[in-house]
Amino acid sequence: MNKLLVLAGALALAGLSTSAMAQGGFVRVEAGRSHTSVDIDGIGNGSDNDAAWSVRGGYYFNPNIAVEGFYTRAYDKSFNDGVDTASLKATAIGLGVVGKKNFDADNLGFFVDGRVGITRGKLDASLNGESGSDTSTKLYYGVGAGYDFTKAFGLSLNVDRLHGAGEGVDVKSNVVTLGAEFRF
Repeated sequence: MNKLLVLAGALALAGLSTSAMAQGGFVRVEAGRSHTSVDIDGIGNGSDNDAAWSVRGGYYFNPNIAVEGFYTRAYDKSFNDGVDTASLKATAIGLGVVGKKNFDADNLGFFVDGRVGITRGKLDASLNGESGSDTSTKLYYGVGAGYDFTKAFGLSLNVDRLHGAGEGVDVKSNVVTLGAEFRF
């Protein structure tokens, strides 16, 4: 984990040395779908899809390098088969570095981006009134492609991979979202 933090710091400092400084802050809201798989030691595994959303915010040091923080709700469902009642909720908060490349000289138009960082995932589960939760810190990464309509607004299609693990539980979520980014 320390190597990842050193890499993130080096990328951020490299971004500070360019001539196009201080692009400013941003807020991005994302909504879409997740595919979440859960593997529980001694019980088995399963997967399901659900609606997912994220709120991200951060700061662009220049047009190509930013830092971000986020909250994602990747999964939240309840089940009742007539005998058992259960619920499962997977959320994450994270901090990372974003690299972005616009293909227009004015930093408008089509772009691609990538992100990597550390996430703190939380899994809340209940079965017939008994509940528990667990957290873990893992690597997250993602890619996106989109279009910047103005210097203050763009839309993107994003794919992120979140991973969490606890005592005998392994959770992976692939999250696909449409995002609207507002820059100020």
